[in-house]
Amino acid sequence: MPVDVPLSSPLKADCAHCFALCCNAFGFSRSSDFPVDKPAGAPCPNLGPGHSCRIHRSLRTRGFRGCTVFDCFGAGQAVSQRLFDGTEPDRPEDRRKMFDAFTIMRQLHEMLWHLEEAQMRTFDPDAARAAQDLATLVATTSRAHLDDLRSTDMDSLHSRIALTLREISEEVRAAYRADGRDPFPEAHAGADLAGRDLRSDNLCGADLRSSCLIAADLRENTAAGVDLLGADLRDARIEGADLSTALFVTQPQINAARGNSDTALPRRLSAPAHWSN
Repeated sequence: MPVDVPLSSPLKADCAHCFALCCNAFGFSRSSDFPVDKPAGAPCPNLGPGHSCRIHRSLRTRGFRGCTVFDCFGAGQAVSQRLFDGTEPDRPEDRRKMFDAFTIMRQLHEMLWHLEEAQMRTFDPDAARAAQDLATLVATTSRAHLDDLRSTDMDSLHSRIALTLREISEEVRAAYRADGRDPFPEAHAGADLAGRDLRSDNLCGADLRSSCLIAADLRENTAAGVDLLGADLRDARIEGADLSTALFVTQPQINAARGNSDTALPRRLSAPAHWSN
């Protein structure tokens, strides 16, 4: 069973209970995703009263596409309400601590997202138990006091979780290759498939974790059991693609891709409002 994560809300952003941390903590540079430069720790120029965005309904048309892709996995409200008791700090040093905590909390919540899926997808009770134990560890870490949270050894935690997710991925993907057909040779972890036409390539059971799929064409592809952990799907064409059984996909990845109402997604994800129908 998935771990019961002790949050004020599930692993989903609740902006109404957040101090607009994503609009303050992170910096960005002028690019195709943002029309201006913003240093980390400074408020976004579009931030209005009550932590609201003045251009929320027109972010993409105004060039702030990066904002529509981002998701904090519920870290914003966890930091704002739990670590800071619903009171936004005024002192610069306390705000820096809050931003540090938000960065770490988001990573922890994303880990929980993947570990929850790992428990649901594996056929091996021992593997499910290992994923659950790690999820409990991560959830406990997320409940730590502010200073303890900021001193968390994230590298060690990442390494342990990466190993478990990789083992479960190998097990699950093997089931999608039961017909004996291997994915096409260039489908491997870390592959550079930017701009490639993959519509007719066999991606079933492929390991495409950390791959570059920027502007790749996967339209109508039945990518059953493909591992997309950390894959870059910016502007990837996934109209009509079947990603319903893809492994370790997140909402930010889907938000960055180009899909439509015919794109089949994993049940925990939803089609973003900016997709065409």
